[in-house]
Formats: sequence, structure tokens, C-alpha cells
Amino acid sequence: MTYVKNLTSLAAGAGLLLAFGGADVHAQSKTLYIGMNGGPMEKTFTEFVFPDFEKETGTKVVVVPGTSSDILAKAVAQKDKPQMHIIVLDDGVMYRAIGMGLCQPLQKSAAYNELYPVARMKDGMAAGLTMGMTGLAYNKKMFDEKGWKAPTSWADLADPKYKGKVVFQSVPSSTFGLHAFLMFNRLQGGTDTNVEPGFAAWPKTVGPNVLEYIASSAKISEMIQTNEAAIAPLTPTQVALLKGKGIAIEYAQPKEGSVVLMTALCATANNSEPELTQKLATYLLTSAAQEKFLRGGSYIPSTPNAKADNAANEAEVAQIKNYMNTAVVVNWDAINEKRPEWNTRWNKQIER
Repeated sequence: MTYVKNLTSLAAGAGLLLAFGGADVHAQSKTLYIGMNGGPMEKTFTEFVFPDFEKETGTKVVVVPGTSSDILAKAVAQKDKPQMHIIVLDDGVMYRAIGMGLCQPLQKSAAYNELYPVARMKDGMAAGLTMGMTGLAYNKKMFDEKGWKAPTSWADLADPKYKGKVVFQSVPSSTFGLHAFLMFNRLQGGTDTNVEPGFAAWPKTVGPNVLEYIASSAKISEMIQTNEAAIAPLTPTQVALLKGKGIAIEYAQPKEGSVVLMTALCATANNSEPELTQKLATYLLTSAAQEKFLRGGSYIPSTPNAKADNAANEAEVAQIKNYMNTAVVVNWDAINEKRPEWNTRWNKQIER
């Protein structure tokens, strides 16, 4: 009898939940998956950004961690039945995702309209989430010891005094490396569609200076600390994060300009929760959400309306705005068309 009575009580309780809070119960059963960089980015967004959205909607947001290349590969494999609702990719990779039909148009909103113009990407199919640029990072300890002045130009990568001290990200796997190569190529008279001058000059200029070609930037902090590396392509945000860990590293803005590097988001086409996905995408573009990742992880917002809550963040945002005055935007459509060919050539001629 007790067992039957308990079942009756449980059923009555369930009925009350359905009667008074059925919508909330249904919402709480929903999960959105967002593909993005793991490590600091995943930690910052999970700890500071997603909780308000989860609380408001009763939806769990789960990160699928990986590099932009990893996330793109997963999205391609899942194209017919997407398992990720939002993907966050470096801007160049995002243009590829758009071209592959992996994204649906973002819902227009006040938050979208307030973004920096460069962050409103191709036909509204994606939007910049965090702002940055690729410039040059240098080993402050080594530079001080040797009495070297901070680098001022992309041409400094070829300065003979850095022989065996340049760390360069591999062009096939890194946007940082690609950006640096394209800027060096421009100095040789090339363009985003003509990289012959860069490939021709590399073996006798930058090439002899390179200590190691690395797949990602993860090793740079170690190589700065061991005093192996003097200079490498990197973003101000990455430099700030490493400085925060006590690493003797500084950022230098090349006089020719840094290269705009955003992480961008898109809502995947034909996913299982189109309305909820658009709601999350819109939330992530608001100044309220972007203030959280600025304050929690020093990621630079793509909206100028986000406010810092401390002097350090405020100075960083102001500095990025200043760098944007001379920053270069590359032609990703043209680059992505040629990149497979460049990757093959790079592997055969540069990293062979």
C-alpha cells in the first residue's frame, strides 16, 4: 500500500509541475552545443558568459573544444545532421564554413547592428565575437639583455640578428603564421592573390632565422621562458594572457599594420534548435555578454559598447581600438580559394 501511495504522490507532483511549470521543465531538458577553442576560452565562457543565458532559458550550454580546423572538420562531418548548434572559428576559417553551406543567416538584432562594421560578416551569415589582430611578440628579457629595440616592422623577421631565434607558426595550420607570411609577402611586392614574391624571398631572408615551425602557438610561452625564442607572430590578447602568467613578453604593432583576426560565430544550418540557437547567438553579441568575457578572460569585445570594469582592461580595449586604425583586412575569399595549393607548396618548399 505504501508503494502505491508513493506512486500516487509522485504522479500528483508531476501533474503539478506540468500544470504550473511545464514550459520550464521542457526548457531545462534542452542542451546547446557550441564548438570553440578549449583551454582559457572554454573556461572563460563556461564560467562567466554562459551562466546568465542558462539561468534565463533553462538551457545547458556545452562546449565542444577544439581548434578552428578541428571544429570545421566536425561540422563538415555532421553537415546533414549537425550536433553543434553554434561554431566559433577564426575569421578565415569561418569564411570557409560559410562557403561550404554550414551556416544559416544570423537573426538581426540591436546587438548585431552595434558591432564593429568589420565584425558584421558576409551577408549576415556570421559575426565577429572577439576582436584581435596578428602582430609581433618579442622576448622582453632577451631584448633587454642584448640592448635590442622593440621590433617595428614585419621585415624584422628577416633581421640577421634574430638568426635561429624566430619561432613561426606553420602556415597550413595557423592563422597567425598565414597572416605573418602574407604581410611579409606584401613587403616583397606580393598580394593576397599573388604569393610568388613571398615564397621566392623566404629561403634567403626569414627562413635562416627560424628556429622552429610550430603547429600552434602553445609552445611560444615555453620557448620565451627558456630564452630560445626572440620574436614570433602573436596577438595582443595572447601576449596579455602570457604576461599575466609572469612571462617576459611584449607586443609590437608593425608599422605596416597588424592583420585583423577575429573569432567569429555562426549558427549551424539545419540544427535541431534553430530558435534557441539564434537566441544564444544574439546573447553572445550583446555588450552584457561581451563585458563578461572581457572582464573574465581579457578577450576583446566585437562591440564598442562593452565597458571594462578595471583600468587594465580599459587600457587594453583602448589599445586595440588604436591598433584597429592601421590594421589590415585580408581577402579571405581569394585566400581560401588558393590556400590548399599554398599549404602543399609550404610543406614542400619551406618545412620540407
